[in-house]
Amino acid sequence: MFSLNNISLQFSGVEIFNNVTLIINKRDRIGLVGKNGAGKTTLLRLLYGMQKPDAGSISIPQNTSVGFLPQEVSFKGTQSVFEETLNAFEKIKSLKETIDRCNKLLHNLTDFHSDTYAHTISLLNNANEQFALLGGYTVDAETEKILLGLGFDSSQLHLPVGTFSGGWRMRIELAKILLQKPDLLLLDEPTNHLDIESIQWLEEFLLKYPGAVIIVSHDRTLLDNISLRTVEINYGRLYDYDVPYSLYIKKRDERIAQQQAEYENQQKFIDQTEKFIERFRYKATKAKQVQSRVKMLEKLEKVEVDLIDESSIYFRFPPAPSSGKVVIEAENLSKKYDNKVVLSQIDFLIDKGDKIAFVGKNGEGKTTLSRIIVGDLSCEGLCKTGYNVALGYYAQNETELLNPDKTVFETIDDVAVGEIRPKIRNILGAFLFGGDAIEKKVKVLSGGEKSRLALARLLLKPVNLLVLDEPTNHLDMKAKDILKKALMQYDGTLIIVSHDRYFLQGLTNKVFEFKNQKIKQYLGDVNDFLKSRNINTLSQLQAPPSSPLPSSQNDKNPSQNKINREKKKEADRQLRKIKNIIARFEDDITSVEAQLKDLEHQLANPNQSLSATAYADLFKTHENLKQKLDSLVHLWTEAHEEHDALNAEYFS
Repeated sequence: MFSLNNISLQFSGVEIFNNVTLIINKRDRIGLVGKNGAGKTTLLRLLYGMQKPDAGSISIPQNTSVGFLPQEVSFKGTQSVFEETLNAFEKIKSLKETIDRCNKLLHNLTDFHSDTYAHTISLLNNANEQFALLGGYTVDAETEKILLGLGFDSSQLHLPVGTFSGGWRMRIELAKILLQKPDLLLLDEPTNHLDIESIQWLEEFLLKYPGAVIIVSHDRTLLDNISLRTVEINYGRLYDYDVPYSLYIKKRDERIAQQQAEYENQQKFIDQTEKFIERFRYKATKAKQVQSRVKMLEKLEKVEVDLIDESSIYFRFPPAPSSGKVVIEAENLSKKYDNKVVLSQIDFLIDKGDKIAFVGKNGEGKTTLSRIIVGDLSCEGLCKTGYNVALGYYAQNETELLNPDKTVFETIDDVAVGEIRPKIRNILGAFLFGGDAIEKKVKVLSGGEKSRLALARLLLKPVNLLVLDEPTNHLDMKAKDILKKALMQYDGTLIIVSHDRYFLQGLTNKVFEFKNQKIKQYLGDVNDFLKSRNINTLSQLQAPPSSPLPSSQNDKNPSQNKINREKKKEADRQLRKIKNIIARFEDDITSVEAQLKDLEHQLANPNQSLSATAYADLFKTHENLKQKLDSLVHLWTEAHEEHDALNAEYFS
């Protein structure tokens, strides 16, 4: 049993914990929740011993171990992935070195009756026994199993760690901790750099894990699948619920409602009692009753209603400047790193107003194509931006690019120019950096606070093409929802890389699937994409295709007709879905055409009461509607082409 006992802690006069207590049992699965900056990471650091409390004590049983995966890890050295991961087994590595030294020494000894020989044999036997007890003969197999489960390919295991991005290095660190099998496992946002397939593997691993687990995550599904307890940090207090995350929300609201009812009833009682005291204070016949009620109020334990932190970021992206109809054009685009081909001869167009999701397994080229589009990487073939395209880019490692020694204000002030400079404090306030918080150094910010700061920089200039690579990493659930709302209101072109199905729902009108060095386009949002692929989750993108039987076997298979019927049935379903999409585009086209007709009537019959500025606005609105109509007609045409191709394939 691990425990925090009456812990209190302050940073720069700000109270983080106020006399909190927490008990962790051997097989607990605890989801640790709270807003960004509430103290979740600090609590993990206290348990790991990286930080000391101002008051209280931390109890760690003897002969138990604690493993901690922080949000950020710095790597040094030139070892391979496999060698770096094997560093998790320090004791086994030391024993292996002892065994090798003993064997080498015995090979050179000739006096089998000497004390040196006897001592070396004894040392070798002891080392071999401990090596076997600690699983030394299976560490290589266990290490490979964990690394493959976390998404590494067998061919990558012997590449230098330095050739991998920060996200992949975090997977190496996670693998090392999982291999150590500590009695208490502390995971701070472990899924930020994992694809869906690896997240599901981690879920299964943690469900079978023999020790206790405390996990900080903003992934609702992960918390519901793993946690049996939810501990909330709110205004320096801990609230412990013996339920998974979804049920915790309900229980918390019920508790607050009950407290509110008790508080209101108590206030009524206090009010009535005070009125009685005031009314009969000076009547001798009531003196005894008055004194009794005075003492009752003095001893009354006041009901307090726990506060729920309702603070949240609020922002909208600036209106997008006008651009050409074609925003990005690519022909025969290819990209390789050394001898590894990531993208091979791909073609695509991104039109003005498109909202596109990049999906697929890690390593298939989503981030690579994003960086090519924004000009961070070169490529073979053509990739060019259209007329008047202004780019805004949020990189997957955006928080790592912030200068840790600058303050929050300096980070924004250094890149703000022109008329936006007087609005810096307002922008920071919208991202919850108010008051003294703007003077905090970047290096003391939590992962979520760094993400908010990086997002705030996107508002410093109007852009008409936003490229966002995993923007929800480190953001809490409320911040995710607000970012999604802002993106849905954004009137420019959007490209977003994400593994979060719930975040992507309703956000995009196209999906680019990355697989086998190619991309395939789908109309609609992520749900339409999953339906068209006849799958339920993004993790199923990597399911191996069923192998067709040889033609001779097909002829002999009595169920082949049934299979064909099922294929046609599925094609018919897809056709109906595309027809619905076409119908929606036609409704939108009709609506825009009606708005254009009304505007053209106003412009053709001038109203003398309207100012020149008002007329200019009418012309601008007319131009925007024409561009929107062009985009809708283009999408309608693409949908028709997809419908005709599918119809020809299965029903011609």
